[in-house]
Amino acid sequence: MKQGWEIKKLGEVCEIQGGSTPKRTESSFWENGTYPWFTIEDIREQGRIITDTKQKVTKIAWDKLRVFPEDTVLLCCTASLGEYAITKNPLTSNQQFNGLTIKDKTLLSPMYLMRYCAVLKEQLYALSGKATIDFVSADKVKQIAIPVPPIAEQERIVEELDCLSGVIEKKREQLRELDSLAQSIFYTMFGDPITNEKGWEVKTFGGEFDVSSGGTPDTKNNDYWADGSISWIGSNMCQNAIIYQNDGKYITDEGFEHSSAKMYKDGYIIVALVGATIGKSALLKFSTSTNQNVAGINVPSNVNYTSEYVFYLIQNLYSLFQSIGNGKFKMANLSFIRSLPLPTPPISLQQEFADKIEAIEKQKTLIKQSITETETLFNARMDYYFN
Repeated sequence: MKQGWEIKKLGEVCEIQGGSTPKRTESSFWENGTYPWFTIEDIREQGRIITDTKQKVTKIAWDKLRVFPEDTVLLCCTASLGEYAITKNPLTSNQQFNGLTIKDKTLLSPMYLMRYCAVLKEQLYALSGKATIDFVSADKVKQIAIPVPPIAEQERIVEELDCLSGVIEKKREQLRELDSLAQSIFYTMFGDPITNEKGWEVKTFGGEFDVSSGGTPDTKNNDYWADGSISWIGSNMCQNAIIYQNDGKYITDEGFEHSSAKMYKDGYIIVALVGATIGKSALLKFSTSTNQNVAGINVPSNVNYTSEYVFYLIQNLYSLFQSIGNGKFKMANLSFIRSLPLPTPPISLQQEFADKIEAIEKQKTLIKQSITETETLFNARMDYYFN
C-alpha cells in the first residue's frame, strides 16, 4: 500500500443504486419526452463523459424514476458488464447500470472513481456467477474495494491519465481526418460513382472481376481448428479499412480442404454481405480465407484497375447496399456484387490515386504506432495506480 492511501469498499464511499425502464406501452412516459434516460448506446456515441442522452422520458416518468445527480459514475452490472461512464448532468438510466454517487467529494474525486472503474471488468465477471446471464447485484458492487489516496493525489492521477488519453484521442482524430482526406481525394478525382457526372465508361464488377465467397469449416470438428495456421476472418473485419493482419482466428489445412473457404491474397477486396457491416469492405494486405458472409473480389489480376481505386469505389457505393430489404433484414448475394456499377477511369489516373493513398497510409502507420506506444504507457500507469 502506498503511503497515505487507504482501502475502502465502494459502499463506504458511494451510494449505489440501480436504474429502471419505464413501461414502453405507457405513452405518457415516453411521448415527447425531454428528460434524459441513459443506456449503453450513449457510451457508444459519446464516450465515457455523458452530457446528454439519445432517449428521453417525460416529466411523469422522471418523477417516478431514480435520478442520478451530476458526477455520478454509471457502472454496467449486466449484459455489457463492466462498461462505465460519468454523467455531467442529472439523468435517469435503465436497469443495466448502477449509479455510484459519491458521498463526500472531499475524500473521493468523481473522475478518479470513473478511472478506477476501468479495471473492474474482470472482478465483475468473477462476482457475476454466470448462472444464466452476467449480473452483479448492487450489494456485491458495494463490497468491491477501491484504493483511496489523498484527494490531491487523486487529482494528480486523474490529470496524468486525462493527459495520456487526450493524446490518444487527438491521434485518433488525426486518423479520422486522414480517412476523410482520402475520401475527398477520391471524389475530386473520380466524382460520385452512382451519378457518374464525369462520364466514365461504366462496366460491372461481375464483368471485370472474379467474385466469390468463403466458407466455414465444421466448428464441431476440432481437427479443423486446433493449432491452425491458415488465416480465417469474418465480416467483422470489413470496416472500410486497409487491413494487415487478422483478428486471431486460424483454421487447419484439413479445415480449409473440407470447407468452401477460399484464399484471398494481398490486393483483394472483401465485402460484407450481411448484418451490421453489410456493404462495408476491406483491402487486404495479407493472404487470408474468409467465412461465407464475405465476398472476395480479385482485383490484382486485372490490369485495368488498381485495388485502391476499387476499394474506395465500393465505399462510395454503400447506399446501394442500404437499399436492400426495404428496412428489413439486409443480405447481399454474389449476384448483387457482380451487378454493381464499375466506372472505369484511365488506369494512369487510378495509379495516381493509389500513390496518394499509399502516402496517406504511411502517415497513418506512424500515427497508429504512436497510439500503441501511448496506450502502453497509459495501461502501465493504470496498473501502477490501481493494481
